[in-house]
Amino acid sequence: MVYEVLARKWRPQVFQDVIGQEHITQTLINAINTERLAHAYLFSGSRGVGKTSVARILAKAINCGQGSNGNPCNRCKSCIEITDGSSLEVQEIDGASNRGIDEIRELRENIKYMPSSGRFRVYIIDEVHMLTLPAFNALLKTLEEPPAHVKFLFATTEPHKVPVTILSRCQRFDFKRIPFVQLADHLEKVAGAEDINIDRSGICMIAREAEGGMRDAESLLDQIASCSGEKISDRDIIDILGIIDRDLVFETSQAVIDGSAGKCMEIVDRIYNYGYDIKEFYRGLMDQFRNLMICITAPEKGLLDMTDDDISNLKGQADQAGLERLHQTLSMLISREENLRFSSHPRLVLETILVKLCRLGGLLSFEELIKKIGDLEKRISSASFSVQSGSQPPVDPVGKISEPDNSWENKKQQDNKIDSEKVESPSSLKNWEGLLAFIASQNRTMANMLEEWQLVNFSESVLELARGTSFLSSAYLDDQERMDRFQGYCRRYFEKEIQVRIAAPVQKAVKTDDKTEIQNSPGPLPSDHPELPSYVQDVVSVFNGKVVGETPSKKK
Repeated sequence: MVYEVLARKWRPQVFQDVIGQEHITQTLINAINTERLAHAYLFSGSRGVGKTSVARILAKAINCGQGSNGNPCNRCKSCIEITDGSSLEVQEIDGASNRGIDEIRELRENIKYMPSSGRFRVYIIDEVHMLTLPAFNALLKTLEEPPAHVKFLFATTEPHKVPVTILSRCQRFDFKRIPFVQLADHLEKVAGAEDINIDRSGICMIAREAEGGMRDAESLLDQIASCSGEKISDRDIIDILGIIDRDLVFETSQAVIDGSAGKCMEIVDRIYNYGYDIKEFYRGLMDQFRNLMICITAPEKGLLDMTDDDISNLKGQADQAGLERLHQTLSMLISREENLRFSSHPRLVLETILVKLCRLGGLLSFEELIKKIGDLEKRISSASFSVQSGSQPPVDPVGKISEPDNSWENKKQQDNKIDSEKVESPSSLKNWEGLLAFIASQNRTMANMLEEWQLVNFSESVLELARGTSFLSSAYLDDQERMDRFQGYCRRYFEKEIQVRIAAPVQKAVKTDDKTEIQNSPGPLPSDHPELPSYVQDVVSVFNGKVVGETPSKKK
């Protein structure tokens, strides 16, 4: 007896046997039952998802006299002949080898003849996008107004190559890739019926390698069964199909997360010695980090095509790495893929990328950098305020400047030593640092600018401030819209109406060579290098810096 491969033996014979395409099969069943059949259908989708199988079932259903509920009986002469491919009423044409205008002209001559036994003459053209443009043009008129006894069923994997004039004359159905779970369940059913001893993990590897195609999955199972005998192990599947070992991919991702560059170099050496395709391994590594990111962002959405044990291991690695680290790693893998693909030394490129990924743990994200810069600004501002008020900032045991005590008294109030118990003031509950923290939670930019400002006086309803020293912050509240927003924050923080006043700059004597000038303070100090631009002088003044070396002269 001639052996029949699994892909042909388990080919669907009724609409209910088609897996993962219920949105199409149910529509066709309803069309048959209500006799609302179109004269032309276009089935598009990836390979092995059931396009030609559905076309054959439809051809049998519309010519079967004993069918029920839209399905063929598969017992009558018409159904048997269509199944065997010997029917005169149903012709299956390969569009890749019969793509010229002469074949289409011959088809047009034959469609005028009535069917000999069934109701319709059906033409199934597979890979219809391979037809030439003259062939499509010759088919246009016939396709738009065919005889009542003719039905056209087109199948293609590339519908974008079909002219729009053809698409507009057909009812189009897009076939989806078969979901992973349904594909694995069907393979398990086939293996049980064919007495193939294989574990669920092996079934999942085959289903994952098939990439949503039932024909590919059944062909791979057939190939492995013919090589391994009665018992199929996971190692047999890896060796026969050349699949990258999942344990090796998990080991690599763990080494990257741990930052172990030496371990990564060892893994690359093993990959090279095993004879694995480095580019295929790189693709598997990208899928691995994609799955890790999904474990954090959408763990319950059913987007992971793997076993429960693998998902559990993924969650452990994902929690250890964190979303930001995974996003950076995956972004780098995507950006460097082209370098690996076109490199003459892919091993060297892979080693370089893995070492770089191991160092990502020590790099700060943009958000972390902003946060650290903000913390540093606060510490510098607090230290500067303490020095200007005449108090020494406290130092912790490790020698770092700690945060100064919250206080509303300025230097004059400290010198006069006004008893805080005798003067009722909101400073005991609300303070300047607290106001800045509240503003930072609402408007980070305003808080950064006001950190350079100083408190001059505070009473029950008046808040008096001195401008910041830098040229950026000193004029920040001159804009009325910003002032209104700042007063709104004060009102919400103090829970009452607060009037904000900007104190006049304190006039300060500045001694020069031949005279004494009065300069407003705070503000930039006189520069020793007047030839420098004003904004450079402001920067030097803000940071109490000095120019080292010769100043470049202006070009004349």
